[in-house]
Amino acid sequence: MSTDKVPAAALLCSDPVEVAPRLLGATITSRSRDGKDVTIRLTEVEAYRGESDPGSHAFRGRTARNASMFETAGTVYVYFTYGMHHCVNLVCWPEDRAGAVLLRGGEVIKGLDLARTRRPAARADRDLARGPARLCAALGLTRSDDGIRLGSEGDRLRLVLPEPGEAPKLQQLRSGPRTGVAGPGGDARHFPWRFWLDGETTVSAYRPAVKRPRTR
Repeated sequence: MSTDKVPAAALLCSDPVEVAPRLLGATITSRSRDGKDVTIRLTEVEAYRGESDPGSHAFRGRTARNASMFETAGTVYVYFTYGMHHCVNLVCWPEDRAGAVLLRGGEVIKGLDLARTRRPAARADRDLARGPARLCAALGLTRSDDGIRLGSEGDRLRLVLPEPGEAPKLQQLRSGPRTGVAGPGGDARHFPWRFWLDGETTVSAYRPAVKRPRTR
């Protein structure tokens, strides 16, 4: 779990399954147009390996929707789901090899007031970014942010890894099946690629995929 002297960009340019647990404890910061920041400490993530992964949006190749997943590491992939929610992923691997880490949950540690205005339905602060759609909403990200690059301080989106000695301990790390993934990609034996920090109240509840009736 050590992140000693590893730049964020270098960390992301690797296998998403290896990257994902090392993002736990990192912070992601979004800056609004009027210069206000919201920072979230990541407590839950999921890895997706792209074209070799039946649970990935890129499993069947490049489309207009998932094109950002084929960009170079450090690109941001934002997708729209269920006609109402946005979710944010950090792209891994070099260009043309799809893979990403979905940011599933975290603790808002800066910009609480702004996050609350974006998430007025949240009953408690722990719920502001507890789940991928909530996290994305708290950061104020939409499909218009799809394809941007992680930057440095003052940019739209910035990732900062834990300082040496501040990274979560190995014994805090947990892994299990990905949430809501149907079919082979949801098999816990082969794809235990959801990672979270034990004991964190901002980790979302696990829910298996629900079979939806076919429409004619």
